[in-house]
Amino acid sequence: MMTTTVVKSTFGMLPDGKEVALYTFESASGFQFSVSALGAAIVSVFCPSRKSATSDIVLGFDDLSGYLNQTPYLGVTVGRVANRIANGRFTLDGNEIVLAQNNGKNHLHGGVIGFDKKLWSSKANEAEGCVTFTYRSEDGEEGYPGQLDCTVKFSLAKGNGIRIQYSATTTKATPINLSNHSYFNLGGQASGSVLDDHVVEILASRYTPVDDTAIPTGEIANVEGSPFDFRKPASIGSRIESTPDRRGYDHNYVLSVPKDAMHGTLQLISSVFHSGTERKMEVFSTQPGMQLYTGNFLDGSVIGKGKHAYQRHEGFCMETQNFPDAVNQEAFPSCVLRPSQTYCHETVYQFSW
Repeated sequence: MMTTTVVKSTFGMLPDGKEVALYTFESASGFQFSVSALGAAIVSVFCPSRKSATSDIVLGFDDLSGYLNQTPYLGVTVGRVANRIANGRFTLDGNEIVLAQNNGKNHLHGGVIGFDKKLWSSKANEAEGCVTFTYRSEDGEEGYPGQLDCTVKFSLAKGNGIRIQYSATTTKATPINLSNHSYFNLGGQASGSVLDDHVVEILASRYTPVDDTAIPTGEIANVEGSPFDFRKPASIGSRIESTPDRRGYDHNYVLSVPKDAMHGTLQLISSVFHSGTERKMEVFSTQPGMQLYTGNFLDGSVIGKGKHAYQRHEGFCMETQNFPDAVNQEAFPSCVLRPSQTYCHETVYQFSW
């Protein structure tokens, strides 16, 4: 039986003197990842390879200060609602709710001070080999209704993977869409562009087209004949010049369209193979959608690990999620959690080499 070691350390101190815990998981095979209580964030993933040395394959920062000041959501848990809400507003049970417009005219990833910037309470369970992060979002925080109690649990999956389990309850009806925003580069976090040597397969025949502000138009379109078709493995960059703005991918893939998105069945949804190291990542999720994002807005201004300046397309994200702007789109799976319900989802990033 493969054993898991979970070691707690101090990642740093916040300006108010509060300690930020860091938990490191390590398997007998040498696979290792670390998660921080600030933002319930994945800060490193050290993955072996048969063709090269063990490498850290997620973009991030060497110390806590980078995460305190960062803007591109490297590795963090995003919420209360991940992705975008059109015009920063929606109507729920007859009441208009107004949120921050922190992405042009739209609301993005929970607002100005979202879950990514919160210090989560944490507790390790060595017997189960897991760490549980909890956060209470008060009624009215960032404009959202209801007191939301959230749990994000990290554990080692099958020896060489990251298992993330999300759950939440609320005192009032509220939209919810929790996700992890890790940027991966299977060649190593400072190894350059992911466009040519990362081969992607996405098990989805449909996606949600967007307008020029990245809000879904409401259409659910077929990927066939478009640059969004990854049903057969292809390099990330093979058709990127044919995307609508030629900048890259930042689009939601439709895995299923349930009536609501409170629960789902864990299934394989995508895989990525790196030709240089022969590392492979498989993504499993219970969510109805997944956002493929190719680091389009990295521009060298973010100085990451080892003082490396992250450039455009140096990482990719596979954000498991409900559809963007679902709270405003009746045809999309409902993202509204009510007091009688429990939000419950799971994502697994599985690695092999």
